[in-house]
Amino acid sequence: MITPFVDRQVKEGVISYGLSSYGYDMRVADEYRIFTNLNSVVVDPKAIRAESMVEYRGDTCIIPPNSFCLARSVEYFRIPENVTGLCVGKSTYARCGIVVNITPLEAGWEGHLTIEISNTTPLPAKIYSFEGIAQILFFEGDEACLISYAARHGKYQGQTGITLPRIG
Repeated sequence: MITPFVDRQVKEGVISYGLSSYGYDMRVADEYRIFTNLNSVVVDPKAIRAESMVEYRGDTCIIPPNSFCLARSVEYFRIPENVTGLCVGKSTYARCGIVVNITPLEAGWEGHLTIEISNTTPLPAKIYSFEGIAQILFFEGDEACLISYAARHGKYQGQTGITLPRIG
């Protein structure tokens, strides 16, 4: 279901990741797309333009004040047809004004997660690559769903890397 899978909580000297009590603390990879107003581009979810973002790769990422970036999970998820995952940000980042948003991991979905990270503070904020960014909580149903994400050919099925918005 999770590759690579860390079967214990890793926390010495890092923002924790790995198996937790009732979920899994996933990591952020070292790929980022930071939104910029340098080119005064309108962010349109139906037609996002590359010049609205700056691509960055590194051990850390600095998100400008009151800004936003996209990243991806280290882990690749394969969600069974009787499971749904919900994601919440880690308290270490939340206490610094960093909000993490990830849409639900639907039954039958697979891929790397695209992670939305907002810096709500008036100061630059640092994100640590290959460390914990959010916790996935898994909910198991009594049976498989009626129609899975895979069966309905969801537009983000099998995504790798940072995946920008798509219109189906």
